Amino acid sequence: MSEQFCDVGRGVTLCYETFGERSNPTALLVMGLGTQMIAWHEDFCGELAARGLYVVRFDNRDIGRSTHMGGRPPTIAQLLTRSSRAARYTLGDMADDAAGLLAELDLAPAHVIGASMGGMIAQTLAARHPQSVRSLVSIMSNTGSRRSGQPSLRVYPIFLRHPPREREAFVAHMERLFAAIGSPGLPRDADDMRAIATASFDRDHDPEGSGRQLAAIIASGNRTAELARIAAPTLVIHGSADPLISPSGGRATARAIPGAELMMVEGMGHDLPRAAWPQVIDGIAGLALSADGRANGHRSPPARSPLRAGR
Repeated sequence: MSEQFCDVGRGVTLCYETFGERSNPTALLVMGLGTQMIAWHEDFCGELAARGLYVVRFDNRDIGRSTHMGGRPPTIAQLLTRSSRAARYTLGDMADDAAGLLAELDLAPAHVIGASMGGMIAQTLAARHPQSVRSLVSIMSNTGSRRSGQPSLRVYPIFLRHPPREREAFVAHMERLFAAIGSPGLPRDADDMRAIATASFDRDHDPEGSGRQLAAIIASGNRTAELARIAAPTLVIHGSADPLISPSGGRATARAIPGAELMMVEGMGHDLPRAAWPQVIDGIAGLALSADGRANGHRSPPARSPLRAGR
């Protein structure tokens, strides 16, 4: 797919790509911290498009080929003390970017799917721009509460390390990172991960952008009360073995959003390996079908998958 650019206002231009037929309902994919849109694998996007969705993936601000905001990232001390002083923007601003993209492309309301920080942005979009969201899928994310969804202590040393500026060293760093946070109970996609890491370095390498995004998460604080305002049909997906955002984060998210369903993927960590795709895609497509049926005045049963549901 060819990359395109859209001015969403307030000095922000987003880089995006599309898959499928524009006449189909839109699925907006929102990626996580320091991660470019290409982490939504082309094959994953193609499978969603084959389910009858018009798929849009995009680079958030401060990553990839979208606008980089500049300014100093937070220091390690500010991160560890959760200081908001270094933040140049919040998750609300990033949600406004996504709403602006949907508005400028005339694609709202959309089925919005977010992973990790992308889940936080998607939740905020659904709470603050309900007219833009037909359904919400929050994957491996949390509410911002410090009582749930916290990282395992063992991932801090790698996660807080500054990524190298040399290409092969950067790719090796990403391999170590995903070895630490990836799915221990599912087959690893080492070739896919390496290809995405290499392509990400070649598209853009701003080592300070992810720090500014992390500052936005910290500045946004506990969003539990805001999540109670979400009216869109919601599915929360979380890996049972996620060491970066513990499964309690997914459970807390499902409790906070009225009527949300929770699906736990056994053995999945903080990644989206191909082995989990059938389950995750079934969940996304099933919710979209159900939500579109309600929007048209019909009740369509959600697709069932081998995911384990629970609270």
